[in-house]
Amino acid sequence: MTDNRRNVYFYYKKENELVQKVKGLTSLAEEQGFKVVPDSQQANIIVSIGGDGTFLQAVRKTNFRADCLYVGISVKGTVSLYCDFKIEETDKIIEAMKEAQIEVRRYPILDVTIDGHTTFQSLNECSIRSGIIKTFVIDVFIDDLHFETFRGDGMIISTPTGSTAYNKSVQGAVVDPLLPCLQVSELASLNNNKYRTLGSPFILSGDRKLTLKIVQDGNDHPVIGMDNDALSIRHVEKIELSLSQSIIKTVKLKDNSFWEKVKRTFL
Repeated sequence: MTDNRRNVYFYYKKENELVQKVKGLTSLAEEQGFKVVPDSQQANIIVSIGGDGTFLQAVRKTNFRADCLYVGISVKGTVSLYCDFKIEETDKIIEAMKEAQIEVRRYPILDVTIDGHTTFQSLNECSIRSGIIKTFVIDVFIDDLHFETFRGDGMIISTPTGSTAYNKSVQGAVVDPLLPCLQVSELASLNNNKYRTLGSPFILSGDRKLTLKIVQDGNDHPVIGMDNDALSIRHVEKIELSLSQSIIKTVKLKDNSFWEKVKRTFL
């Protein structure tokens, strides 16, 4: 690490046991010449301590900063595809710091615009689901082409790193994170003489725009999720999604690729 990248901010849940472990990491970081700062805006390195959910929150709460590095440290019992380090493996963390056994991976993020004016970003996925026990209808446009009319429980639009487990659960693909693309997956679609969808997940180039128009038939208050947060927006007519020009940079070990993590987690 260069000298101008030694301001570190730790993001974690303030639980008693974890607080004690973070104190140890703070001392470790200071011994290695890093400065621990209390405000994420002062940091060049943002360290998430927890699982994938904590990592997603760390990125969201610090506004998807492209000018810093995000580091994931998992705690005991968590399964994580974003975290390369384990909190109990302090020797491995020190060795990586000293020997520069790390690489910087650039992950794309999702830009989401609701009704033409409210914008959000997401690292994993944006999900649109019925807020009541009733299906709803979405007209799906790829660029300016009306592609299909969907009726069902909802849709998931994800980045290449978008929740691997969530996509697998709806027969979606595990996508190489080096591919700049969007994956669109259906949730319980209905196919009949009136409504017809592709019936399988599909992959879009990162240069395309996806537009979802909610048909106003009384169920126009879907639940919209960004990563592991639910938005409070009620009335929704149109959702536009595209791959952002911005990226986030994460630290990974050279011997711990995405596919090695997938193998450990699912095989």
